[in-house]
Amino acid sequence: MDKLKSVLSGEEARRDDRTVLETVNEASTLGWGTRVKGFIACFVIGGVCSLLGVCMLFLPKIGITLFIVFYTFGNICTLGSTMFLLGPMKQLKKMCDKTRALATTIMITCLVLTLCAAFWWKNFGLALLFVILQILSFTWYSLSYIPFVRDAILKMVSVCCK
Repeated sequence: MDKLKSVLSGEEARRDDRTVLETVNEASTLGWGTRVKGFIACFVIGGVCSLLGVCMLFLPKIGITLFIVFYTFGNICTLGSTMFLLGPMKQLKKMCDKTRALATTIMITCLVLTLCAAFWWKNFGLALLFVILQILSFTWYSLSYIPFVRDAILKMVSVCCK
C-alpha cells in the first residue's frame, strides 16, 4: 500500500533521481540517541585500544608490534566514532574539506605506513616515527574542528621562531 501511495503522489519519480550513495545514506539513518551511543562506544574502544597499546609497549619482543597494532586500531576507531555523530557521508565530506584535506591525507597515510613499516618492512624505528606522525597529524586534524585554533598555533609558532 505504501508503494502505491508513493507512486501516485509522485514520490517514486523523485526517488529515482537519487544516487546509490544517497540511498544508502538515507537507509542507514540512526536516531540521535543511537548516534551518541555509537560515538561513545567507538570512542571508548579507540581510547582503550590506544591505552592498551601503550601498555603493551613494555612487553619484551612482541611489545612494539602489539603497540603499533593497538595504537593504530585505536586511532581508526576514534576517527570512526565521529562518523556516528555526523553520518558517514557528511563526515567524509568534512574530512575532504579544503581546510582538512591535507591533515586527513597525512593522517590516513601515516596510519597505513605505520602498519606497513611494522609488518612488511619490519622496521620498528620507522614504525615508531610514523606513530609520532600519527599523533601529530591526528592532533592537527582534530584542531581543525575548533575555529581559529590552528591559526593561533601557527601565529604562536611563528612568533617563537623569530
